[in-house]
Order: sequence, then C-alpha cells, then structure tokens
Amino acid sequence: MFTGLVQTIGTFRFLRAAGGGRRLAVEIPDGAWQGKSLEGGESIAVNGACLTLADASRQQLQFDVSPETLARTAFASMLPGRRLNLERALRTGDALGGHFLSGHVDGVGKVVSVSAAGNFRKIAVAVPPERAGEVLPQGSIALDGVSLTVVSLEGNVCTLAVIPETWKRTALSELRAGSPVAVETDPIAKQVRAAAAKAAAPAVTLDTLRRAGFV
Repeated sequence: MFTGLVQTIGTFRFLRAAGGGRRLAVEIPDGAWQGKSLEGGESIAVNGACLTLADASRQQLQFDVSPETLARTAFASMLPGRRLNLERALRTGDALGGHFLSGHVDGVGKVVSVSAAGNFRKIAVAVPPERAGEVLPQGSIALDGVSLTVVSLEGNVCTLAVIPETWKRTALSELRAGSPVAVETDPIAKQVRAAAAKAAAPAVTLDTLRRAGFV
C-alpha cells in the first residue's frame, strides 16, 4: 500500500528486454531516503505503478516489468532523462497522508492543459473513459503516483489544483498538454461502483437456469 505522497524523484535511464518482459532502471539522487537501506524484493511505486525491486546499487534501482504493467502504464514510451515519482511501500508506524493507493494503475490518461492559477497550477486530465465513473468531485485520484483532489469533472476530463509544495516536490511540473499520465482512481469509489453494478444486475432465477440448459 502507498499514500501518494512522493518521497523522492528518480530519473528514467532505460527499459530493456529481459525474459518475457522488460528491465526498468531508475537513477535516484545520492542520499535518497536519508540513508535508509533498500532491500531486494520490496515494493516501490514508480510513477504510481507498484514494482518489485530486483536490484539496487547506491544510485540505481532496477525493476522487472511485466507485459500487463507495460500495457497499463506509459513506461514503454518514456525517453531517458524523464523524471519519475517514487514512494516506498507503507510500513507499520508510518504516517498516513494523501490517500490509500494500491499501486495498481488503472490506465493511462492524457493531459489536456496545464495553467497557472496564482501560486497554484491547474491540470486538466482526460482519464480513460471506462474509469470516469470512479472519479468524483472532491474525491481523490492519483496521477503518476501523486495523491490529488478532484476539483471538477466534465465527461471524462477532470480538473485538479496542485499546491506549490506538491508542484515543487514531484515530477508533475514536467507535464504538458498531451503528456501521458498514469491514473489510479479512488479505491472507495471503485468499491461503491462495483457494489452498485452488482445490485443492479438481474437476479438469476431457476427458470432462467432452465432456459439456459443448466438444470
């Protein structure tokens, strides 16, 4: 589990073929995580995607990325030098900020616009249409692993206000119109939507089963 509060910013170095998937390398700043040791096998959110650390040197982290993860993220189209938001998984006793995230990216959205609003930035993002029902004004959403609050929603385009501190501490500042962005919707909204769909589903009766040839 993660919170969407970015802890450090890494730099994308390469994505190479490895077995049936790819090997992703991310350079981290010297002294990242204040000397806390990184352990192989631990989970790290890389731009919102939960990846398992396969190898770590002093300043480079490497992860194995499955075809499913490649299909749901923008890793395959990234160029070396791209900055990435990083967050280690929650541990017992950690402060809980942001909102709970699984690191299971729902899909890739596209930035519609980025504009200044005083000291704030306003970002409009077109989320995958099939996920728009899980985006609620005043609800939470994660973009590239950053926990944000939805200001408004029109169709499948949501608008978010980014405070100066978040803009400074994350790689959201690199987003431009047309940029792909990893989207994870609010887990509570997902549960409510799934429960509503289940409640609306027609009940299966014995007569229905007979007509279908099951009994």
